[in-house]
Amino acid sequence: MTVSLPWYMGLSAVLFGLGALGLMIRRNVLVMYMCIELMLNAANIAFVAFAQKLNDLGGQAAVFFVLVVAAAEVVVGLGIVVAIFRRRADTTADDIHLMKG
Repeated sequence: MTVSLPWYMGLSAVLFGLGALGLMIRRNVLVMYMCIELMLNAANIAFVAFAQKLNDLGGQAAVFFVLVVAAAEVVVGLGIVVAIFRRRADTTADDIHLMKG
């Protein structure tokens, strides 16, 4: 039994939708980062599924670049979040004005 492209696209759409919903609903910065990572992984699933369907390595190369961008985003974003959490333990995404100095 093989899994066909519509199943991968359905899984990708569900994961992307859950990530977008979590990003819109939650205000905790760490949860928002997890939702962004979930959305990026959903895009990666779609890239790999189309690359396999079209028998092309371009989609897998795009996944590599998406993973590099996601890693850079986590490094920079977590640095900012840690700086905010050092000032206040119960911070939300609306408290970014605390970084003014």
